[in-house]
Amino acid sequence: MTSPEGAVLPGQWRRRRWSPGGPATPRRRRSAARRPRQRSAAAAGDPEADPEVDDGVVLRRIREAREDLRVSDFWSSALETINKCLMKHLEQLDAPVGTLSEAIGSLHLNSSPDGLGAAPGCIPGETLGTGACGWKCVCYGIGSFATCVIARTQLAFLLLFLEKCQIPRSHCWVYDPLFSQLEIAVLTTLGEAECVWEPTVFYMLHCGTALYNNLLWSNWSADALSKMVIIGNSFRGLEERLLTRILQKNYAYVAQVLEGLEEQAFPQTAQYSDVFNDTSVHWFPVQKLKQLPTDTWASREEPDYRDCEDLEIIRSQAGASAAGPRP
Repeated sequence: MTSPEGAVLPGQWRRRRWSPGGPATPRRRRSAARRPRQRSAAAAGDPEADPEVDDGVVLRRIREAREDLRVSDFWSSALETINKCLMKHLEQLDAPVGTLSEAIGSLHLNSSPDGLGAAPGCIPGETLGTGACGWKCVCYGIGSFATCVIARTQLAFLLLFLEKCQIPRSHCWVYDPLFSQLEIAVLTTLGEAECVWEPTVFYMLHCGTALYNNLLWSNWSADALSKMVIIGNSFRGLEERLLTRILQKNYAYVAQVLEGLEEQAFPQTAQYSDVFNDTSVHWFPVQKLKQLPTDTWASREEPDYRDCEDLEIIRSQAGASAAGPRP
C-alpha cells in the first residue's frame, strides 16, 4: 500500500489507512474512570487471546460507544467548539463559509456495512461546514481500542467527527504501532481509499509532546501550517507544565509556534473527564504566522530526543526519529 502524497516519514515506519504504523506513537498510561459497559476479564489483555472477541464484537462495542457519545451533552458542546474553530480556519483559506448548509459542499459519508454510518435523523444543516474544502484527517495514538474503553470512546468521537464534517472515512488515516491484527481488521472494515493531501485535521489525543513537535517540524512553513488543524493536547498547557529551557531545547518547534496559533479548549464534563481532558482545537492563522520573526522559518533541523527524558513515543528502530504527514 502506498503512502499519501507528500507524506514525510523518516525511518522504516509501516503506513496504512485505518491501520498501524506512521510516526512514533505515545505510550498510553491512562486508566478509564468511566466504564459504560462491563468487559470480560480477557479484554484486559490481548483481544486475540479471547476466542469470543472477534471483529463483530469490537465493531458492536464501537457502535455502542459512538451512540453513548452522540446522545451526551459533551458531544454537542464539543461539536460547537470544533465548529467555531473550523469556520474561523476556513476564512483564511478563502473557503465559502456563509451558512453551514452553504459551506457543506458535495462530499458525503457513505453508509457502511458495519452500521457505523450517518446517525439516524442527521440534518444537513447541523453538519460542520467543511465538506467544500476537501478536508483530510490523520489520527495518531488512538491506542488499543479493542481492550481500552478510553481508546474506543476516542475512536467513536473520530467517527462522529468525520460524519459531521462530511469527511469520508476513505480520507482518514489512522496510525498506531500498538494495533493488534484484530484491530487492523476492524479498521480495514471501516474503510480505506486513495486520496491527495489538502487541508488536514490531525486528531492526536493525549500524544507525547515529541509527536506534536515532529508534526510541526515536518510541516515547518507558514503555508503548510495554515492548512492544518490539530485536535490534541493543549499547547498552552504544555507551555505551562514544561520548564521554558526544556520546551525550547527538546520541543523547539512547539515553543516557536506558540505565538502563531489560536487555541480553543474542549468543554469539560465528568462523564468524559479522563477521555478528553486537556484537549484543545488548534489552528494557525496566516497573519499570526507572518508576524513571527523572519528567522523562525530558517531552521529545519530534525528534532533530536536522545537526551530527552519521559519521551513517551514508540520507535520502530533505535535512534530513529519520525515526522508526520504534510497537509
